[in-house]
Amino acid sequence: MLRTMIGMGLVLILVLAFAVHKNTMNSEYYRYETSNSPNSLDLEQIDENLSTWIVTTDSAITWVNVTVINAPVNSEIQVTSTSSLWYYSELLGVDGDEAFNCKEFDSISESCQEAYTHSQIIDEEVENMHGRVSLTLPIEGVGYVQAEDAETAAAEAQALIIEETVLTTWEISLVEDEEVISSEGIEVSMIIVEHEYIGVTEFELDPIQETLYSLATLIGCFGLLIFVPMIAYFAGVWKERLEEEEREEEPAPEY
Repeated sequence: MLRTMIGMGLVLILVLAFAVHKNTMNSEYYRYETSNSPNSLDLEQIDENLSTWIVTTDSAITWVNVTVINAPVNSEIQVTSTSSLWYYSELLGVDGDEAFNCKEFDSISESCQEAYTHSQIIDEEVENMHGRVSLTLPIEGVGYVQAEDAETAAAEAQALIIEETVLTTWEISLVEDEEVISSEGIEVSMIIVEHEYIGVTEFELDPIQETLYSLATLIGCFGLLIFVPMIAYFAGVWKERLEEEEREEEPAPEY
């Protein structure tokens, strides 16, 4: 039994080593990079006396950040995208143990609203409003695709960026009692995070490191697998020896 289990373990180790080698040397996953660069927009004020600004964008955007300074407390920021739905939540940009980014699908229906227009009440001298446009593009500038070769992976990554590129006009207004307020003394800025294709590389694992990790895991599992049977085996052998010694020590019966 012991020889059989050791033989099976060695076979599993060889199979695992082959699988690790194959997956590290012939990966079908590719890592693509995008620019992920913030861009401060030049806002155009429609009326120099009113707090309404517009700007047009034609790019693949993940983040939208609007900052308002010196606006009246309890007034409202209204941000509208004329031709593209976008996502908003008060949790966006809030510091915490885990940064919320609107892509947690279990919470998106409760925490992120999808609409053309979103609003936020101003309660500080410097008020920041954060939103998301694309939930598909990688917010860190790095994503992965599965493809047959590097050319196909590059084409898929570029197609994704093209698909997420939207031409839209943004309108920012400051409203109080449903009326646009005066812009005197108020500063407004808008920053977006844009993505452009940079390049693609094949995703590779370190075969030596992965093999060592896998072997350590397999040996640990294999050790646990044979630990109990080995205890039972040696306990049985030890018991048989004790019984044999007891029989040898007992005197032969007299007739």
